[in-house]
Amino acid sequence: MTPEMVRIPPPIWTLLFLMIAGGASYAMPPSVNLRVLPLGIVLVVSGIALAVSAFVRFRSEGTEIDPVSVSNKSLVINGPYRFTRNPMYLSLVVFSLGIAFIAGAWPMFVVPVLVFAVAAGMHIPLEEEKMRRQFGAAYDAYVVEVRRWI
Repeated sequence: MTPEMVRIPPPIWTLLFLMIAGGASYAMPPSVNLRVLPLGIVLVVSGIALAVSAFVRFRSEGTEIDPVSVSNKSLVINGPYRFTRNPMYLSLVVFSLGIAFIAGAWPMFVVPVLVFAVAAGMHIPLEEEKMRRQFGAAYDAYVVEVRRWI
């Protein structure tokens, strides 16, 4: 993982993966239709709602949203952060899974897996290290109480 790759925000990774999978889906003849429109819509709306609630919580706490920021002004542990330490990343996975069900093409189902892998492998470890360094025992106590994903 290069520092440049980490600087690419997770929503951009998600968009890139969706565009590549969309192109692959368009180029390949459909073999199986995996489209489940109602489920896809529910997942997309749920992903957006979770992202908005996490964003609003960060704004109300006055802390940084940029995952590569040098520091954060506060440890956010309320709102959706009571249930998952990474609601913004979870929202991207849920959103991209919804898009996959709406599209119904198998390459689109690779996207949520890739979004999860990028978040879990590149962004989350760096953020957790930063939070532990900044907030010490308070962050450690939070980690014990709240799961990384769900």
